[in-house]
Amino acid sequence: MSASRDKAEQGVRQPRARPDKVNILLVDDQPARLLSYETILGQLDQNLITARSGVEALGRLMKDEFALVLLDVSMPGMDGFETAEMIHDHPRFERTPIIFITGVHDTEFDRLKGYKLGAVDYVSIPVVPEILRSKVSVLVELHCQRLELQTLNRSLEQANEQLEQANTTLQAEKNRELEALNLHLQKANAELAASNSALQAQIAERARAEAALLEADRHKDEFLAILAHELRNPLAPIRNAVEIMSRFPIDNPKLKWSRDVIDRQATHLTRLVDDLLDISRITRGTIRLAQEPVRSETIIARAVEALQPMIAEHRHELSIDCPDGSLMVRGDLTRLVQILGNLLNNAAKYTNDGGRIHLSVRRDEQFVEFRVKDNGIGIAPDSQSKLFNLFSRLETTDDRTPGGLGIGLALVRKLVEMHAGDVAVRSTGMGQGSEFVVRIPLLDNVPASAVRAARSAAGTLPRHRILVADDNPDALESLALLLECDGHEVWKAANGAEACELAEKYQPHLALLDIGMPVLDGYEAARRIRAEAWGKGMMLVALSGWGQSSDVQRSRESGFDTHLVKPASFDALAQLLSRVPPGTAGK
Repeated sequence: MSASRDKAEQGVRQPRARPDKVNILLVDDQPARLLSYETILGQLDQNLITARSGVEALGRLMKDEFALVLLDVSMPGMDGFETAEMIHDHPRFERTPIIFITGVHDTEFDRLKGYKLGAVDYVSIPVVPEILRSKVSVLVELHCQRLELQTLNRSLEQANEQLEQANTTLQAEKNRELEALNLHLQKANAELAASNSALQAQIAERARAEAALLEADRHKDEFLAILAHELRNPLAPIRNAVEIMSRFPIDNPKLKWSRDVIDRQATHLTRLVDDLLDISRITRGTIRLAQEPVRSETIIARAVEALQPMIAEHRHELSIDCPDGSLMVRGDLTRLVQILGNLLNNAAKYTNDGGRIHLSVRRDEQFVEFRVKDNGIGIAPDSQSKLFNLFSRLETTDDRTPGGLGIGLALVRKLVEMHAGDVAVRSTGMGQGSEFVVRIPLLDNVPASAVRAARSAAGTLPRHRILVADDNPDALESLALLLECDGHEVWKAANGAEACELAEKYQPHLALLDIGMPVLDGYEAARRIRAEAWGKGMMLVALSGWGQSSDVQRSRESGFDTHLVKPASFDALAQLLSRVPPGTAGK
């Protein structure tokens, strides 16, 4: 106990401050408490300097810088409050943080007085070591940061002075360089003016070229539309004639086979004509599918039938493995045939004469998998990743010239994806043949008769009074005869004016009007019929070779209820007639 007292009483002999530590002033008139503060704060490893009175504390402050002051309130002579007031009155110490420690002056009034004198905290005795050490540690850290900031500010001031000197030197050099640059710039401006004149001439020439290109593109679109229209006109009576032939029994199997071939090829040709107008839609991905339940054997049969002449020409051996032809998918039959046909066409094209082509169909979990494999020229590994890109054509190593426009496989991939399927190619390299795999989702539990449902329902359609108007005699007579075969009462008109007269006279339930007719076109005829009281409830259907969206919009604006594109299938007509109740028109 005496040793502790001796150590506390030796306050005049303070340890020499280390430069890497901060000073903490401990002020208390009781040596035992000073010793306890040193013990508590010793773990902070800072310079702990003690004073046993307010006067001694002020003396310590005048000699050194302190991070904070730990100040007892109850001291003889000058108490802690008076000492704190004198400390903060001095400009050097007005920001020095003070922590009051007391065991007597511990009321709210005392605390308020201490805070008014600039204290940052107020600690009551008995002191909790961890709390006191934590508070002192925070103030020490803040003091160190403040010293670092002061050092940084001094460095910044020096840097600013150096920067200002460098800036002055740089500005002088910059002025000299700027003068030289201005001379070069004047020369460059003169050269730029000459270049601008030449560029303006090039821009004007490019504008003329773009205008010419847009005009050519417009003429191309018009040509495709006109071509499609002109091709559709003869297709309409062909399709109608085939439907009429199907109404009557044919004993000769060759005639029946010929009729079926005409029907299939006319359907295929119709879709190809539509593709003339679908070129832009292919790139935009807006092709529409006419989906229905389709048997896998039907897809294979039609695809092979279309490619048989080419396969025979090249003397290829075609083998087909289809153990279960009843596997069904939901899709567009023509497009599915087109997918398989394109793959067979490529296999025949890129296989040397006398080659082997194998077509197989299997069920793969919830998919129907079509595989077309050949022993042809094969595909290089670096070409397989881009083979399905638009306008990408297979590079060959022999004298075989790549054919087509490079849209076949791109269209295959797009059509397969539209059927919620996927397509892949496999080849081990050039000369090793190739295999294309198409997977389409399987359609379960669909009866085989579902495909013929629309045509079977046609025999139960109600009978209607129908007006048909077309300036093409074959199209007019064939469609009228087809409707009469189903028991409908039909009137025929060769132009728009005659159609209006017959419509007023007989007031049919339904009027099928061609658009491009003489005297009055279909648009004007529809407007005149709709203007009459007896024509308000008549169903008007535009039947035209023009099938673009603008044509459909114009038909709607003219008063038509529906727009059908030639050649309209009998299933489409049957569906349309099923929506016309008897007695729709005036009579």
